[in-house]
Amino acid sequence: MNRLGILFAAFLLSGIISGQTSYDLLLKSKALIATGKPSQAIGILSSSIANKPDSRLYSERAEAKLLNGDISGAINDYNSADNITQFSGEYGLARIYAIKGDAATALYHLELSMKSQFRKSDKEIFIDPSFAKIENSAEWRLFWKKDWYTTIERNISEIEYYVKTGKTDDARTVYTEIERAYPDHQSVKYADAIIKISSGKPGDAIKLLSDLLAAEPGNEAYLRALAAAQIGASNAAGASDTYSRMISLEVPDAELYMLRAECYRKTGEKEKAMADIIKYLSLYPGSKAALSQAGKTESSSGNNLKALEYFSENLRLHPNDPECYVDRGNSYFLSKSWQWAIKDYSMSLDLDPQNSDVWLSKGIALLNSGKTEDACYDFRRSFALGNKNAVEYISRNCIK
Repeated sequence: MNRLGILFAAFLLSGIISGQTSYDLLLKSKALIATGKPSQAIGILSSSIANKPDSRLYSERAEAKLLNGDISGAINDYNSADNITQFSGEYGLARIYAIKGDAATALYHLELSMKSQFRKSDKEIFIDPSFAKIENSAEWRLFWKKDWYTTIERNISEIEYYVKTGKTDDARTVYTEIERAYPDHQSVKYADAIIKISSGKPGDAIKLLSDLLAAEPGNEAYLRALAAAQIGASNAAGASDTYSRMISLEVPDAELYMLRAECYRKTGEKEKAMADIIKYLSLYPGSKAALSQAGKTESSSGNNLKALEYFSENLRLHPNDPECYVDRGNSYFLSKSWQWAIKDYSMSLDLDPQNSDVWLSKGIALLNSGKTEDACYDFRRSFALGNKNAVEYISRNCIK
């Protein structure tokens, strides 16, 4: 195992040995399940549950058991979750009975979930493959004849979809309708905020979301929107604080560490950024995005040799990914190791010849190596692909 691999393994082992929180173990088990290792997740969760029962851990172990084919064990765990936190296991039970083809029992549990704080949106339910066996049943059709969601809930869901897909004008149309009908509703203010973010007005959105969070400080949707607005306003420090709030609330999403790390990198807090990236890598050791971000963080702080270690590890794990070659090529470029940069850029272009930025960077490296003719070829290729920045290099070096 190479040095980086040893580092990640040691980090993970030390965390398990020293005793992690339920939140840490929940994140770890989610990572194991996501990477196809449910048996390992069951082992970790069982040890934690024996020390301190937690409804989230029971629900996560139920998911792992379901993936392992232990349906009875999964049902028991969802029931145990329910006993600790009422209704927390109902959606999981609905999924299991739907998989078994028992529509009546599945919908009994789904109804309990829909009437609780744990209910899912209709979109989440409709795309859940667990319900495939019963979605054509009479019971399913009858169930959805009932209005489980209010008009404003459906409108907000529609606005979120339009914002996510870049259809801001459509989002505004729906917003105008609900703002007229529900002028003082909190959800309308949230809708206004996310439309403002999409419209390039993050400052206005921050004010709206800050007011909403004063009343509901733990609202995850508001916090995520606030972080997006702060990033849009180039307020990386504010966004890192918002991500920290979500982590302190134990939102079970490891990506929050990556998002916060990028904020720390922008604010020059390299040690904090690397701590978050290493945390994420302990969960997902082969993550291309995390290794890339680790290298960029080290590079931005002037530690190019360390950056090269991360980029080289990424290439070892992802040898056919053009972005990994670009990352390492850029690192060589910064250290003025022109020949090594040219080599990596060339490998990247073999895999993705349409990247105009790489043609330009390779051209600059060639120019610095005294290979003007080859550099001009690359500058022209970059320009032909639409990179206007190549014009300056062509006019300065390639027109006689």
